[in-house]
Amino acid sequence: MTTTLEAAFSEAAKLAPEDQELFAAWIISELKAEHRWNTLFARSADTLNALADEALREFRAGTTKPLDVD
Repeated sequence: MTTTLEAAFSEAAKLAPEDQELFAAWIISELKAEHRWNTLFARSADTLNALADEALREFRAGTTKPLDVD
């Protein structure tokens, strides 16, 4: 465990038990969400590459239009 993480948990240990439970639930939820995102993003690499290739083909063929963000 890093010193920073150890310090964070040391501070969290000073919270009231109810707040410790909320904090722990939040941390676990964030870690699970990060894992889900990483998994989904890794699965989508082929799709993203195909979309990028398609966009480049269209750009090179001159069939794209400038994006008007206003």
